[in-house]
Amino acid sequence: MKKLILLTLVAIFMPAFLFAQEACLVLKPQIANRYDGECKNGLAHGKGIASGLDRYEGQFKKGLPNGKGTYHWANGDVYVGEYFDGFRHGEGSFTYQSNGQDTTISGIWEKDEYKGPKPDKPRVIYSTGVDRYSFKRNSDIKNRVLIDIYQNGIRNLGIENFIMASSSGYETRLGESVGYENITFPVTIKINYTTWNKLRSSKVYVIFEFRISEPGDWSVDVHN
Repeated sequence: MKKLILLTLVAIFMPAFLFAQEACLVLKPQIANRYDGECKNGLAHGKGIASGLDRYEGQFKKGLPNGKGTYHWANGDVYVGEYFDGFRHGEGSFTYQSNGQDTTISGIWEKDEYKGPKPDKPRVIYSTGVDRYSFKRNSDIKNRVLIDIYQNGIRNLGIENFIMASSSGYETRLGESVGYENITFPVTIKINYTTWNKLRSSKVYVIFEFRISEPGDWSVDVHN
């Protein structure tokens, strides 16, 4: 009889115990009433859906929207894009009502503030004597562009009559890299020089002009 009572009590309280173990907190009050999704250490973590006054579906980290997701406000506004620590942060689109019509703004967000449209990708204005090139944004610590010139997989040391010009900034050098820092973006940079071709059978006149719109610390590789 005692064993039967014990089993009955376990059957009654076990679901509640399991629910408590699986409970997952969302730390943004507006969407903290209900959560369905992945969990880690008692907090929403991974993909999930959270709702309350508002509703959010997407990625979470440590209880907050973090990564890509869609947020619906109670008034009908919608944001689709990137989040960081519960804030709109990164690239995204926000749709809201204005004079009875849907209005959408898209671009870059930083801690819930709209910073403007997404900058254009780097663009080559003119190129001759160049086999290939690449642009890489390393960080946003400083506004700088460094240029490296290569041939046959190694630095091209046979450059003559090198000329460089920029729409802003001042010339700088870091090792074999040359370029400009303290730049105001967008910036247009042009380099001219003469070099041997890959077979060293004749000389080539090189012109490479490009434009970068997004602020940051950039590396530009040019291959002859």
